[in-house]
Amino acid sequence: MQKFLVIQTAFIGDAVLATGILEKLHKQYPNATIDFLVRKGNENLFIDHPFLNTVLVWDKQNSKYKNLLKLIFQIRKCRYDVVINVQRFAATGLLTVLSNAKLTIGYNKNPFSFLYNVKISHQVNLESTPLHEIERNQLLIESIAPGLAEKPKLYPSKTDEEFITNFSKNTYITIAPASVWFTKQFPAQQWLKLIKAIPQHITIYLLGGKTDYELCNSLVVCSKVNNIENLSGKLNFLQSAALMKYAKMNYVNDSAPMHFASAVNAPICAVYCSTIPAFGFGPLSDNSCIVEVEERLNCRPCGLHGKSDCPEGHFNCANEIKTAQLLQYLNL
Repeated sequence: MQKFLVIQTAFIGDAVLATGILEKLHKQYPNATIDFLVRKGNENLFIDHPFLNTVLVWDKQNSKYKNLLKLIFQIRKCRYDVVINVQRFAATGLLTVLSNAKLTIGYNKNPFSFLYNVKISHQVNLESTPLHEIERNQLLIESIAPGLAEKPKLYPSKTDEEFITNFSKNTYITIAPASVWFTKQFPAQQWLKLIKAIPQHITIYLLGGKTDYELCNSLVVCSKVNNIENLSGKLNFLQSAALMKYAKMNYVNDSAPMHFASAVNAPICAVYCSTIPAFGFGPLSDNSCIVEVEERLNCRPCGLHGKSDCPEGHFNCANEIKTAQLLQYLNL
């Protein structure tokens, strides 16, 4: 029996996208043991996952390197046949080469990649061969699991589905208004325009973590509508994904909630501000659309990742998006 370890200890959206590798490995090796290493906090995405054997957790916030050392010893004892490192940073590279695995695979940008058995180039936004991140990820396993890329997938449990029953009785949409990065976040005044334009018979649920509560609460207060509810911090990751699955539409930024929705094939309207879909992190659901500023801006994109403020001071990539662009994808 094959034993695989997949390593992705980056942010939560990255962990979701990496589940495409899990899907493909399981499809190719249905009897294999598959383990997944994630950063502390992201393990809750994989509770009751149907074909993951063990979810390993690296606590990066407390005693980071002490915990890394413990993980190295733990992983060596597991005697994996294959370790697949989806990250490009030194710490996970060291873990990979010290894993004692028969086959180690990762990106050539990792400082320790010269010790890998298989090294794959990681390129973003090649105009000649544009790839989605899930395709870039799954190039890592092309030699052992060839074929088209599998979509990422999350598995909300029966308990998660039951938890959201009371919220999903009526027609509803969700809005996940927050992002870690300012220039990836559609401004509050822009979300307010959309909220006020949604017909009253459609319930609006605001989603996010505990740190997003104040933003969501301000949208509830300022909107002065009766069909809105702030659920930020009240649902766990899988409950949020389950709620998105049955929504009429899910409005998201270029951030983790978009990947949650993709992973349950929920309808998505993704709002892109400073970043662009060509970077390869776009929505993957069957019913998905992208909204971005209609005017071509010389300053956009201003970088691969978001920024703490608009370098030009005007934030036109967000402020010039029209509410009608978002509404056109809400089929009532």
